[in-house]
Amino acid sequence: MVLHVDLSHEITDGMLTYPGLPTPEIADHLSREAAEQIYGPGLTFQIGLVTMCTNTGTYLDVPFHRFADGHDLTGLALERVASVPAVCFDHVGEPAIDLADRDLSGLAGHAVLIRTDHARHWGSEAYFSSHPFITESAADRLVAAGVACVGIDTLNIDSTVTGERPVHTALLRNDTPIIEHLTGLDALPATGFTFTAVPPKIEGCGTFTVRAFATLG
Repeated sequence: MVLHVDLSHEITDGMLTYPGLPTPEIADHLSREAAEQIYGPGLTFQIGLVTMCTNTGTYLDVPFHRFADGHDLTGLALERVASVPAVCFDHVGEPAIDLADRDLSGLAGHAVLIRTDHARHWGSEAYFSSHPFITESAADRLVAAGVACVGIDTLNIDSTVTGERPVHTALLRNDTPIIEHLTGLDALPATGFTFTAVPPKIEGCGTFTVRAFATLG
C-alpha cells in the first residue's frame, strides 16, 4: 500500500513565513455569486486570486535565487525533485548541524531531509528565532556526495545571525536545490521513501512555493 505524507505548510491569507516579507493575499477574482450572473442561476464557479511573495510557505530555491547567472525555475531538472529516493536525518536538539562523510556515503542522487522539529513553532514568534541550521562544512559534504536536493524543517537552512549565507552559496552554486520550511518530518522513516517538491515553471524566479511530500511503500 502506497502512503503519501504531506510535508508542506498550508498557505492562508495573511500568514507570515519570514520576517520582513509580504504576507499572501487570497481572494476571489470571480465569486460564486458573481458567477451566477454570467452562467445562470445555480451555475457557480469560483476563480481565485492570490498575490504573494515567492518565499511563502514551504518553498524551493534554485541557483538564480543566489546567483544572477544561475538558472531560474524553468531550468530545474525534475529528476532532482520528483520521486527522488530520500533519507531523513534526525538532528532534533542540535542548533548547528554538521554531517560526516560516512553519513552521506552512497547518497548520490538522493534527497537529504534534515529533521529538527522546529516546524512545531510554525505560526509563533519562536519560529523566527534561534532556529537550527546546517553548517558550511555540511553543505560542502552534501555537494561532494552528489545529493539531488536538501530540505530542512526550519526558518532557514543557513544561520541568520549574520547576512552571510554560506550554505545557500555552496549548494546553489553547485545546482543543488534547497527546500525550506518543511513540516511533518517526524512521520518519516530514516530511509525507504521518495521525496517530491515541484514548483511551477516560472521564468525569472529563483524560488517558489511547493507541495512537498514523501511517498512510502
